[in-house]
Amino acid sequence: MIDLTGKSAVVTGAGSGIGRATAGVLAELGAAVVLADIDETSGTEAAKEITGAGGEAAFVRCDVSKAADCDRVIDAARQAHGGVDVLFNNAGIIRRSTVCEITEDDWDLVMAVNIKSIMLMSARAVPLMAAAGGGSIVNTGSGWGIKGGAQAVSYCASKGAVVNMTRAMAIDHGPQNIRVNCVCPGDTATGMLADEARQLGESVNAFYEDAADRPLGRIGQPRDIASTVAFLASDAAAFVSGAVIAVDGAGTA
Repeated sequence: MIDLTGKSAVVTGAGSGIGRATAGVLAELGAAVVLADIDETSGTEAAKEITGAGGEAAFVRCDVSKAADCDRVIDAARQAHGGVDVLFNNAGIIRRSTVCEITEDDWDLVMAVNIKSIMLMSARAVPLMAAAGGGSIVNTGSGWGIKGGAQAVSYCASKGAVVNMTRAMAIDHGPQNIRVNCVCPGDTATGMLADEARQLGESVNAFYEDAADRPLGRIGQPRDIASTVAFLASDAAAFVSGAVIAVDGAGTA
């Protein structure tokens, strides 16, 4: 039921973690993928993995908080594949701190990468999707976009915004046959999760063990989230829009 043959997909934050896994899954299902990431080395490696496995992929270096960089990514998809059918707004960062501790620069950076980027990328992809008769946008939220968390005020604020931004976009662009949904991962085995432990001065292994304290008894793997994104990107989810889906082993439950 999930077949993306002939589809053009753009994935941000595609050099590692959830973005890298999702780019690979979308390519496995037949999509031609443009990978965007600020890290040129990891992004290039991710694209090579896909092409080495027989998929179609290209990498574009992108600071998703910069309009000109987002232009280049969407233009690359348009020139190579005629447009954008699937946009996965996944790029994100976290700064673990309270409202009293966070610096203004860190606050602005989190908001720029986690929220502004969705506006910039979507504003460029939506006209192409509308002209083609529709498309699918998936935004990466978080369990902490559904409920609060300690020492993560900027991240919680940004992901809460992503959740409601998704609903607003689904309302605005539904008449253009553009579906907009949000995946909310729980703790997932990525470099960002390990970085959280370091920011808090905790052991990575102990941090992972604590994160596994949820009904399914483990933390997520990037492919767990990638599979859900692939479903939302496909025609199997043709009547799913405005949804906020927790992929967290029942952590928020």
